[in-house]
Amino acid sequence: MPQITYRQALNDAFSEEIERDPDVFLMGEEVAEYNGAYKVTEGLWTKYGDKRVIDAPISEAGFIGLAVGASMMGLRPVVELMFYSFAYVAWDQMINNAATVRYMSGGQTNCPLVIRGPANGGTNVGSTHSHTPENMCANHPGVKVCYPATAYDAKGMMKSAIRDNDPVFFMESTVLYGDLWEVPEEEYLIPLGRAHVKREGADVSIIAHGGAVITSLKAAEYLTAEHDIDVEVVDLRSIRPLDEETILNSVKKTNRVVLVEENKPFCGVDAQVAATISDKAFDYLDAPIKRVSSLDAPQIYSMPLEKEQIPTVERITQKVLEIC
Repeated sequence: MPQITYRQALNDAFSEEIERDPDVFLMGEEVAEYNGAYKVTEGLWTKYGDKRVIDAPISEAGFIGLAVGASMMGLRPVVELMFYSFAYVAWDQMINNAATVRYMSGGQTNCPLVIRGPANGGTNVGSTHSHTPENMCANHPGVKVCYPATAYDAKGMMKSAIRDNDPVFFMESTVLYGDLWEVPEEEYLIPLGRAHVKREGADVSIIAHGGAVITSLKAAEYLTAEHDIDVEVVDLRSIRPLDEETILNSVKKTNRVVLVEENKPFCGVDAQVAATISDKAFDYLDAPIKRVSSLDAPQIYSMPLEKEQIPTVERITQKVLEIC
């Protein structure tokens, strides 16, 4: 099976869906002639032209509003945010409109829209370019939110997101774009709302999403090698809908759990996961639920300090050892 990068997996997903469905088009700042700020859309404008790959002005409120209207008329826009931090200037379009139109229309109007882009810290671009808003997006009924950690998942989930009739907020990470993973050449889809056990284990479950999955896998290898602790790593992949079954089955199996996310801790995704476990699997726990999040402060610009702000192998290891 060939290995490709996370960015190439997304590029392949776009290409396949543009060819499959004449209603699919890409839009965003620099996605066309410049090949994308992170080269995720490289070559697509040359291949498919101005009507399928569209450079937008620097106005997220404007082009996301346009995409919402286009989706209500039957098209399937895939909109890139250069940083997901910039979603906040289009919050009205994303939440008041895209998230509610099907409900407000009594099911008469769908909004098949994908809004994608990087939602991560760790690249020293400051507080205004480093938000991880998957928790705030997922707070709103009517949308789907996902954050794949591997190229395989990114491709399969993006294809499902483009075909979905609800707005999908698709989170990515600039740190992951260059990671290589095995991805099959034949077409496949990964349903939204399905978690995945990335590593089987018996002693403790680490549950994570996005870039935190990769850090958790590294921590799991260290814990097994140095402390003989058999770690299971569960990748949420989908934030909303949340795959409670896979989460609870892992907790019932290992009886201990550490939740890891690059989100801030207050009202974070892991707060919801912890509440779910406490409510539905409390009797299976042999130790308190532990959490490892980004430190609760605006994202730090300093490179050495930001490396300590987001979850590290050392902080994950410490929490696992506390309950094992």
